[in-house]
Amino acid sequence: MAKVAIIGAGSIVFCKTLILDILATDGLEATEFALMAPSTRRTPQVEDFVKRVIEANDLPASVWITTDQREAVRDADYVIATFQVGGIDGFEADYKIPLKYGVDQCIGDTLGPGGIFRALRSIPVMLDLARDMEELCPKAFLLNYVNPMAMVSWALGTTKVPFVGLCHGVQTTMDLISGYVGVPKDEIDFLCAGINHMGWFLKLEHEGRDLYPTLRARFEEPGYYVNEKVRGEVLRHFGYFMTESTGHLAEYVPWFRKNQKALDLYCDEPGFGGESGAYYAFCKYVADKYAGTELLADEPITLPSRSIEYGSYVIEALETGRTFKLNGNVINGGMITNLPADCCAEGPVFVDRTGLHKTIVGDLPPQCAALNLTNINVQRLAVEAALTGDPEHIVHACALDPLSGAVLTLKEIREMATEMLEAEKQWLPQFAGKAIRPTPTIEIPADVERAEVPVDPALAIMARFGELGQ
Repeated sequence: MAKVAIIGAGSIVFCKTLILDILATDGLEATEFALMAPSTRRTPQVEDFVKRVIEANDLPASVWITTDQREAVRDADYVIATFQVGGIDGFEADYKIPLKYGVDQCIGDTLGPGGIFRALRSIPVMLDLARDMEELCPKAFLLNYVNPMAMVSWALGTTKVPFVGLCHGVQTTMDLISGYVGVPKDEIDFLCAGINHMGWFLKLEHEGRDLYPTLRARFEEPGYYVNEKVRGEVLRHFGYFMTESTGHLAEYVPWFRKNQKALDLYCDEPGFGGESGAYYAFCKYVADKYAGTELLADEPITLPSRSIEYGSYVIEALETGRTFKLNGNVINGGMITNLPADCCAEGPVFVDRTGLHKTIVGDLPPQCAALNLTNINVQRLAVEAALTGDPEHIVHACALDPLSGAVLTLKEIREMATEMLEAEKQWLPQFAGKAIRPTPTIEIPADVERAEVPVDPALAIMARFGELGQ
């Protein structure tokens, strides 16, 4: 019997999906589930539901709950991380404070000020989990679902814990591509690589036929283009299709959310199609609507077909030896040769009984790698801030963030980061007793006399032109 510890099991719907996937897998029916969350506000609902599923389907599985992380992971074979530090309150600060400064986020969980601060909250908790695993289940494999995926997984790379970061962006995008090109998803031969939420489909073929001409032609047709204007624009200008939709992608680049004109032109679809604060509003609505209700009371207890989530397939491969290919988030280490070796990259990996095995993608097209690097630079500084507790690196990360930089001055970015740090300090112990350095505006009197300093070469040239003109 394999033991699976789920850390963050209060995420009811997602936790349910992962558990049902595992129970529906041949060879994993006898799994022991240890469900951990800091409180028992929601986990009893999950436990009760899983017990009913186990009994109704006559499965040799078991489930129990705890608030003790160390108890949950002790002797575990697999650990699944799904937690969200700060909950709705932290998310509210991630969205509303930047908006006050003019930084308009739709999702706010991957990059931008929201993604940076979510990483700052999540990384210390993830490292605590990794330390417990190193001590109590040193051979266990960690499946990370915690966002921001790239930053959290990058930090995990500083530990001894074997891990993979899992997302469903590639699978869902393949559904979309299938619809655009008119070819069943399972018949498309593809290669996708880059970073999480900014992966590039480098190859799209059907029976040896390149599907890109069809896809590019579709995005020149208004009826198709209107569905994904931001992703369509990136395709039209960079040449390759990307894994993220408008709501996400518009936050990772400087072009589509920097002013009202851009928002009206590219991000005018409701909800995750670009609407301001769509993900925060959705999460708050769900939290408020279902507070105190038994969400799983009326859920079917028959085992459904497995979902598109990778988790059960990874465990199946490690447990049974059935090889599984996926797009996973790992420390790059040469997988993508024109991205930094120490960053978290997303690309094709294989899993079997012997572990996880990266493929060698080689170089991305230079324009694709360059766009990835704009995000990697932010990720690097956010991870550095989380690991060192240096609040200045928070400012540096926000300053290099493409969306924040398109909207704000450096002084405004510093003020925004300062306000966010103060609002979220209860979830940021690594910055306890530390503050972002203030940089007040320097007032320049009208009659100020310039200090005698060496003249800037460009100014000297201009002065010389002036002399020549006399």
